[in-house]
Amino acid sequence: MAHGKRYREALKHIDPEKQYEPQAAVAALKQAPRAKFDETVEAHIRLGIDPKQADQQVRGTIVLPHGTGKSVRVLVFAKGDKVKEAQEAGADFTGLEEFTEKVQGGWFDFDVAIATPDVMNVVGRLGRVLGPRGLMPNPKAGTVTFDIARAVRETKGGKIEYRVDKTGIIHTAIGKSSFSEQALAENFDTLINAVARAKPSSSKGQYLKSITLSTTMGPGVKIDPNKAQAPVPA
Repeated sequence: MAHGKRYREALKHIDPEKQYEPQAAVAALKQAPRAKFDETVEAHIRLGIDPKQADQQVRGTIVLPHGTGKSVRVLVFAKGDKVKEAQEAGADFTGLEEFTEKVQGGWFDFDVAIATPDVMNVVGRLGRVLGPRGLMPNPKAGTVTFDIARAVRETKGGKIEYRVDKTGIIHTAIGKSSFSEQALAENFDTLINAVARAKPSSSKGQYLKSITLSTTMGPGVKIDPNKAQAPVPA
């Protein structure tokens, strides 16, 4: 595969075979030529687990200290006083029957869906359309809650969900290329420490197998898992 001029120029600042310390990896990304848009910086973490085993699923939510740099559109399924609470907290769309019908009709102009527990009997009918898109409210992700104001504020403020895929890898954004080195490094540390704490007790051997940071259009930068500053539980 032939890469463009900017990609080849980026490789002058990044050694594709080297495993960097986290701070040095972020610095290498920042030194590489930028695209004409504010690229997303992503972390790709390969875990030493068997994703086919139910007791080895790694999933959780964290609030990145510097956010993701992305404007998040939040839909809240609620009724009564919770509608006003969601609106005052900054939700973009709030209601129940109206938005249930819109989603069933193919409307998906939102990034995160949150619901109160008392309306899940209605929202549950949307599982077939929201589930495959990763948009179904879920208690484990903190998106089924009566504390709607907090959930909306955290989601707007940089809360993300990380989840291992079928190949045992977590892919998630940790910011934008316009972020400072310190902001990206602190966001990465928050993520990697959360993933380390989420290690399944049934997982044996090396847990953090490989870690790579990359921008949307740039080459990946490998991070030494042993220097990722993650307090992996015993």
